[in-house]
Amino acid sequence: MNYRKLGNTDIEVSTICLGTMTWGEQNNQDEGFEQMDYALDQGVNFWDTAEIYSVPPKKETFGHTEIIIGNWFRKTKKRNKIILASKVGGPGRNYLRNGENSFVGKNLREALNGSLKRLQTDYIDLYQLHWPERNVNSFGKLGYHHNDDEKEWNNFEEILENLKKFIEEGKIRYIGISNETPWGATKFLKISEEKKLPRMMSIQNPYNLLNRTYEIGLAEISIRDKIGLLAYSPLASGYLSGKYRNNQLPKNSRIERDGDFWTRYDKPNTKKAVDSYYEISKKYNLNFAQMSLKFCEIQKFVTSVIIGATTMEQLKTDVESVNVKLNDEINKEINNVQKIYPNPCP
Repeated sequence: MNYRKLGNTDIEVSTICLGTMTWGEQNNQDEGFEQMDYALDQGVNFWDTAEIYSVPPKKETFGHTEIIIGNWFRKTKKRNKIILASKVGGPGRNYLRNGENSFVGKNLREALNGSLKRLQTDYIDLYQLHWPERNVNSFGKLGYHHNDDEKEWNNFEEILENLKKFIEEGKIRYIGISNETPWGATKFLKISEEKKLPRMMSIQNPYNLLNRTYEIGLAEISIRDKIGLLAYSPLASGYLSGKYRNNQLPKNSRIERDGDFWTRYDKPNTKKAVDSYYEISKKYNLNFAQMSLKFCEIQKFVTSVIIGATTMEQLKTDVESVNVKLNDEINKEINNVQKIYPNPCP
């Protein structure tokens, strides 16, 4: 396994992060336990979850993934071996604290204490804001409509001050952002420095061969300010494993189960781009999924690549991607495909 520093801390996290959002929906608790056992044995010490998991998020399964992880901690007594990341959800879901702001005051305290209880732990190593409170283009949304009447609670300094309280209480070690923009990231970092408040240590945003938009603005921030990317959706909901090629629709896959939810990668040039990348993997005798993951891992602005598997076979394949080598010729061919089909699924 490979490891990198989390932000400017001394914590070393595995460059493969165990994603957990299918547990409680596509995977049951026993399968989640098996994945956790295997991942830890392979040196994966970094796990990511969120209060709204499992996915697709709904009231009936809210918090189920954290419960499964907490039960594993209780059974194995191995909490101290894991760098655990979770997320607090923001406004937009009525069942989530009545859809109110969740990043300050009683809402944040309720969210954090709820996660700690479900996870059966006293602290979370990396507590992330799942998506911004303000209007931004998250989850593949394009076009930008600015709201001049944004609520007063959309206050970066107040958010950091509230998070500081929980760091001082020992409930959080470090903090991070997710689905954030270059403006939001720099705003948080600037206020942290000016006001001597906790700084964001990571950004969890999408990054894969079908969506390299992170490179346009956020990559420079990640490198210069040591706030590395935790790359989610590195296989583009399975498209970059090749399993949907030639109009295949595997039973119990995300697209087969919840196709209406996973529309982000159903775009006009998806199939053409996927086929082009697949041909590169075939030419160099590489597993397509492993090539796709390794491309993400080797980027200098990436701290860790979040994998999400529903079968043990998939998990083993994904974890073993750390041993793959991509030479200059392979990377050149990958970049040539990007030129032909630039970010078909932003």
